[in-house]
Amino acid sequence: MNLKISPKKCNIGQQELLALGHKVSGLSLAIYQNKVAALLQKLVPRNIKEMQSFLGFPSFYRNHIKHFAHITSSLYRLCSKDVVFELTKETRDAYERSKHELTNAPVLIIPEFELPFKL
Repeated sequence: MNLKISPKKCNIGQQELLALGHKVSGLSLAIYQNKVAALLQKLVPRNIKEMQSFLGFPSFYRNHIKHFAHITSSLYRLCSKDVVFELTKETRDAYERSKHELTNAPVLIIPEFELPFKL
């Protein structure tokens, strides 16, 4: 194997780094909030393409959002073929809640496998 690394692209000895839209530090993984700030500036989706584009973002971070499928189900339903795209109170609430959950997403911690797990 002929593997080469570029010193300019290496992050050696850092406490935290940004990778694939996440802030990685030690044993934790958090959403990079600058990405979320850009999402908050967008207008409410007006058609299926815009809704699909929006849903791609929270879907990428679904591990950080508790009950993601339940929260976004009405938004995904809007993207179905035989459904007229109409924003109702339910879909607007789901849209706002998904944005809220992204801004308040918890930091995920990697478990310590040496310790016992309680289910």
